[in-house]
Amino acid sequence: MFIASLLRIATLIRKELLVILKDPRSRASIIVPPILQCLIFGYAATYDLNTVPYALVDQDRTTASRNLIAKIEGSGIFERVATLAQAGQAVRLLDAKQAVLIIVVERDFERQLEGGAPGAVQVIADGRNSNTSGIAQGYANTIVGDFTSDWLAQKGGSGKAVQVTTRAWYNPQLETRWSMVPSLIGTITMLMTMMLTAMSVAREREEGTFDQLLVAPFTPTEIMIGKAVPSMIVGITQASTILLVALFWFRIPFAGSFLTLYLGLSLFLAAAIGFGLFLSSVAGNMQQAMILGFVFLMPFMLLSGLMSPTDNMPKVLQYATMINPLKYAISITRGVYLEGAGLDALFPDMLALVVIAAVTMPIAAWMFRHRLN
Repeated sequence: MFIASLLRIATLIRKELLVILKDPRSRASIIVPPILQCLIFGYAATYDLNTVPYALVDQDRTTASRNLIAKIEGSGIFERVATLAQAGQAVRLLDAKQAVLIIVVERDFERQLEGGAPGAVQVIADGRNSNTSGIAQGYANTIVGDFTSDWLAQKGGSGKAVQVTTRAWYNPQLETRWSMVPSLIGTITMLMTMMLTAMSVAREREEGTFDQLLVAPFTPTEIMIGKAVPSMIVGITQASTILLVALFWFRIPFAGSFLTLYLGLSLFLAAAIGFGLFLSSVAGNMQQAMILGFVFLMPFMLLSGLMSPTDNMPKVLQYATMINPLKYAISITRGVYLEGAGLDALFPDMLALVVIAAVTMPIAAWMFRHRLN
C-alpha cells in the first residue's frame, strides 16, 4: 500500500514537472527572472551614496573655511553644484532636487576655532528622502569632525580631540548589497514558489483536467504532496541560482555552512508552499490565484525585514511578522551567509518555520478535501 502510494505520488510529481518544463517560457522563468531580479536589486536597491550633490554658502571666507571646503570636496563623494551668497538662495536647488545638502560655513568660523571653540557649520538637508539625506549628513558630520581634530592638532589648541576608530562586523565596507543579495535568496524564491503552488490546482480547474485527477486513483493527500514537491524543487533551483550569483558575480564571501543554509531553505519552502496550497484550494481559477498571491506576497515582503528592521515597526506589526515565513528565511540566510551562524543560533527561526508549516499544511489539506466534497 505504501509503495503504491509513493508510486502514485512520483507519477504526479513527474506530471507536474513536465507541465512546468515542457514550455520554453516556463523553463526560462525558473532561471532568468531570479538572475535579473538579483542583479537589479544588487545594483539599484542600495543605500550607498557615491555622489552627493551639494551647494556651498561660505560666509566666513577665511583660510579655515577654504581648507574645510577642500577637505569636503577632496573626499570624492561631495560634488558642488552651486556656490551661493546666502542660505535662502538654496530653496530653488532643493525644490528642483539639484542638491541633497546645503553646507553653510557660518561667520567667525576661523575665529571660533582659534579660540578653542567648535566652528559653526550648518548642514541643510532635503528631508523628502530621509534615508539619503541622513547618510549624506553623516558623511558631512564625519568630515567636519575630522577637520576640527586636525585643526586643533596643527594649531596646538588646548581642546583634546577624541579619536574614534570604527569597525563593521560581517560587512566591512558597509555595502548594501552584502545584506540585500543574501536576503533575496528567500525573497525571490518565495515569490516564484508561492505563485507556482497557488496556480497549480487553479490551472487544473481552468484547463478542465481537475476532473481527471478526481477519477484517478489519487487521494487528496497524494495530490497535495504531488503539487508541493515540484514547487519545492523549483524553489531550491532558484535559491541555488541566486546563491551562485551572490558568490561569483557579486563576490560576497560565504561564511557559513551550505548544509545549514539548505536545511533552513527547505523548512522555509515547506512553510511557503503551505500558504500557496491554501490559496490554491481557495481560488477557482488562475486569475483569482494570482490576485490572492499578490495580496499575500506584498505584506510578506514589507513585514519581512528586507528593507527595514522589524524591531523598528509598531508592536502590532511586530506581532504580525511572527507568522511571516519570509522574516525567518531572511534571518537564516543573512545569519548563515554573512555571520556563519550554526544550527544552535538559528534554531528559533527554524522552529518557527516548522510550526508555520505544521499549521498551514493541515489547513490547506482540509480546505482541499472540503472543496473536493
